[in-house]
Amino acid sequence: MLTRIECSTHEEVYRVSDRDSGLEGLIAIHSTQAGPAAGGLRMRVYDGFDAALADVLALSRGMTYKNAAAGLPLGGGKAVILGDPATEKTDAKLRAMGRAVAALDGRYWTAEDMGMSPDDMKVLAGEADFVAGLADGPFASGDPSPITAQGVFNALKIGAARQFGSADLAAKRVAVQGLGHVGWYLCERLAAAGAELIVADTVAARVTEAQARFGAEVAAPEAIHRAEADVFAPCAIGGILNSASVPELRAAMVCGAANNQLADDAAADALHARGILYLPDYVANGGGIINAASEILRIGNRADFVTERLAQLEHTMRGILDAAARRDTSPAHVADATVEQGMALRRAG
Repeated sequence: MLTRIECSTHEEVYRVSDRDSGLEGLIAIHSTQAGPAAGGLRMRVYDGFDAALADVLALSRGMTYKNAAAGLPLGGGKAVILGDPATEKTDAKLRAMGRAVAALDGRYWTAEDMGMSPDDMKVLAGEADFVAGLADGPFASGDPSPITAQGVFNALKIGAARQFGSADLAAKRVAVQGLGHVGWYLCERLAAAGAELIVADTVAARVTEAQARFGAEVAAPEAIHRAEADVFAPCAIGGILNSASVPELRAAMVCGAANNQLADDAAADALHARGILYLPDYVANGGGIINAASEILRIGNRADFVTERLAQLEHTMRGILDAAARRDTSPAHVADATVEQGMALRRAG
């Protein structure tokens, strides 16, 4: 079931295959330096195995940085299942992935991510102990999406105060790319704050519902980044900020829930050169793993734990933006340097 893939940048990478269920997937453990690797399981259509491998490697590395930025005693990992969750997800595949997680004996903890739900986590938990995001149980953390959205919303207000002179989002135009669970909860918070929404999603029904619910304008998924807005909020797949898209942005700030929004360091520099404030994604979207961590770490008072950690993330984001302004550089570089310094100190200790 597990076939080791040699990878110099990660501690462990496995191809996961199960002939009976048809499962094809991957598990990547980037680091267990701070604790067991933790990161969600996503299911989506990929343009081949190599694309899925590239995604799981980048996502698992991002989880190391995300967990470190949130001050969690967890390393970084990620898992993916290749396929369309709407038509190809089966309990048999989920159970097979659960057995793969169990085989790693606690070095990797999984949870809900794109294409997954708390019900799916329950199926995995029938095969493995190392599953978070369950809907019930003594330490159950449930759907992380509302907490992720809250963290992004908090970060967005921090950025607005710096870029626009006020954290008040009333009448600010926010272009939200992706209306999955997190994107939808973010829209709810933005609408309640008086923001004007422009939305895009590949699922037409979600867009129609957002029009009715929020009075949102609509843009095509491939054109949402070009919308005239104050804020661009990527909440879909990664790599959206690249050499082609950054010159086309018409927003003054980027803050969203998607992982790995920057295609490369050059994209961060291009945003900075244009005066577009970028809020590092793994700091802005850390709420979800904080929520799941309460289950992994067996925290008795989850609500207080999550509230305290979200407040700490806000403090971290402010510090990153302050340092980036002083150094006249991208917040992305400051965030990476801050996390890497902390990891180096941990290794030295």
